[in-house]
Amino acid sequence: MIPPPVVSALRRLKTSQLATKLRAGQSWVSNPWSLVFTSELGGAMSRYVVTREFKRDLSRAELRPIRFHDLRHATATFLLVQGIPMKVVQVVLGHSQYHVTANTYSHVLPELQRDAAERMGELLWGVS
Repeated sequence: MIPPPVVSALRRLKTSQLATKLRAGQSWVSNPWSLVFTSELGGAMSRYVVTREFKRDLSRAELRPIRFHDLRHATATFLLVQGIPMKVVQVVLGHSQYHVTANTYSHVLPELQRDAAERMGELLWGVS
């Protein structure tokens, strides 16, 4: 599932893409996969272009440089810290094996264990 604000943004992008397609006319490349993120003429974007644009956007936003793949790790970490079960994170990431997710994100476990201990303390004794 995708968060509703992201769905809305993707729909706006798709609408904008249709307008671009109409303006491009015969220059528009066929898009048989219904890609949302395309080149200016509707074709698939190369990984080099995606990386270049991502780095440019980070720079414009005055954010530190990270790899595009780091977004995937950030997503998993954010989900786990919010208490989303590891099994759900596995499905979101598309890992076929639970242990791949658990081993990759085990660095988050100490923080989760601390949080669990604090919550147990609050529940049983009213203190953390």
